[in-house]
Amino acid sequence: MAVAHRNLVAKLTWDEVAARIEAGAAAVLPIGAGAKEHGFHLPMETDRIQADWLAGVATDAVDALVWPTLTYGFYPAFVHYAGSVSLAQETFSNSVQDIIRGLAAHNVGTVLVINTGISTLQPVDDAITMSGHADIAHHLRVHEGPRYRAAADRLRDQAEGTHADELETARMLALAPDAVKMARATASPPGKGGAKGPLTPHDPKSANYSPSGSWGDPTLATREKGQALIEAMAADVAEMARKAVSR
Repeated sequence: MAVAHRNLVAKLTWDEVAARIEAGAAAVLPIGAGAKEHGFHLPMETDRIQADWLAGVATDAVDALVWPTLTYGFYPAFVHYAGSVSLAQETFSNSVQDIIRGLAAHNVGTVLVINTGISTLQPVDDAITMSGHADIAHHLRVHEGPRYRAAADRLRDQAEGTHADELETARMLALAPDAVKMARATASPPGKGGAKGPLTPHDPKSANYSPSGSWGDPTLATREKGQALIEAMAADVAEMARKAVSR
C-alpha cells in the first residue's frame, strides 16, 4: 500500500510538517537497501520496495509522517556482486542515530524505525540506544512478528535460506510482480550459504558460494504464498506501530 502524499515529509512544506508533529503524528523512518543484489530475478531495490510498502502499512495503522527511506546501510554480505554497496557499520549506525536525534529535536513523540534488513538489525538497535532517545524510538523487526513467523513456517518448502529466497521472492510476487523475473530464479547450490562471511559468485570452494546471489530456493515461490506472507507481516507491523504509539 502506497503512502498518501499528505503523510510524506518530502511532499510537504516545513510548516505543514510542524503542524502535524504538534498534532501528535509519529515519525516513520523506513530502512531498505536500494543497491543490494537479490539474485538474477529480483531488482537491487527489493528491500526499498518492501520498506516503502511497510511505511504505508504503518501510516494506515497510526497517524504518522514518513521520512525519506534510508537506502544505504550495513550490508557486507553482498559486496562481491556488482553494484552492491555497503556502508561501514559505524557509519550506518551513526546515520540512524543522527536522524533519530534530529526527529527528537523537533519534538516528535514516537519514531518507528521500519527495517527490512538482517545485517542491519543489531546496528539499528545500537543506534537507538546510543541516540539517547530509546524512550521514543522503536525498532520494528518486520520478519519477527508472530503472524509472519507462523505463516513462513507453514508455507516454506525450501530447506534453508534468507536472501532472495522462496519467501522474499513470494513477497515480491505479491507486492511488485512486474519487478520479478521468475524465469531467471536460481536456487543456491546445495549445502552452500549461511556461513559466516559474505556470499561469493566466484569461488566454488567457498561455503557461501552462490553464482546468482540467492541463498535459498526462489523457484518455489508463488504469488499465493506471497499474499499470505504480506498479509501476516502487515498485521504484525500495524500492531507494532499501534503499541509503540500508545506507550
